[in-house]
Amino acid sequence: VKSSPAVSEGVVYFGSGDHHLYAVDSMTGEEKWKFKTYNFVHSSPAVSKGVVYIGSWDDRLYAIDIKTSENKWQVEAQGHVQSSPAVSEGVVYFGSEYLYAVDSNTGEEKWKFMTEGSIDSSPAVSEGVVYFGSEDNHLYALDSNTGEEKWKFKAEDYIYSSPAVSEGVVYFGSLNYDNPFISCYLYAVQIPE
Repeated sequence: VKSSPAVSEGVVYFGSGDHHLYAVDSMTGEEKWKFKTYNFVHSSPAVSKGVVYIGSWDDRLYAIDIKTSENKWQVEAQGHVQSSPAVSEGVVYFGSEYLYAVDSNTGEEKWKFMTEGSIDSSPAVSEGVVYFGSEDNHLYALDSNTGEEKWKFKAEDYIYSSPAVSEGVVYFGSLNYDNPFISCYLYAVQIPE
């Protein structure tokens, strides 16, 4: 279980390497239901308005009804979906080879944005801007409505961690896969005016 859990209305949701999304009772641990994908589920789920959104290494993002465990819709992505989805104002944002923005009710693509590396970093949405990192060593800030790049910041290494936004600053970590014990940084980047 690499997926971080999400808890909503007494139910814990999490993904597993056995290709399933699980829903278990938060008090008893009893399984309420499970949903099968076609590969690992390392993405952490996001729950919003009766739907749990989850990505899989089968190159799909799923929208699962939390009451019935039925698949409402799924989106075919370019590349595996390890990035955890973020849901904001009726839009689901998630990464693979692109950063995608899709309608939360239908899965219809609103826009997508390509970087020069895969996107495993989970996006953060704040005040109309989507922030995420890429394997190309950049932190990106995009307009959440249009997908237009507002700015980017070059880090020393691959950005795998999910950014956190607070009081005009974006915090995120980077990792050097060749030698993770020497080149690991936490960044605090001021959001431009």
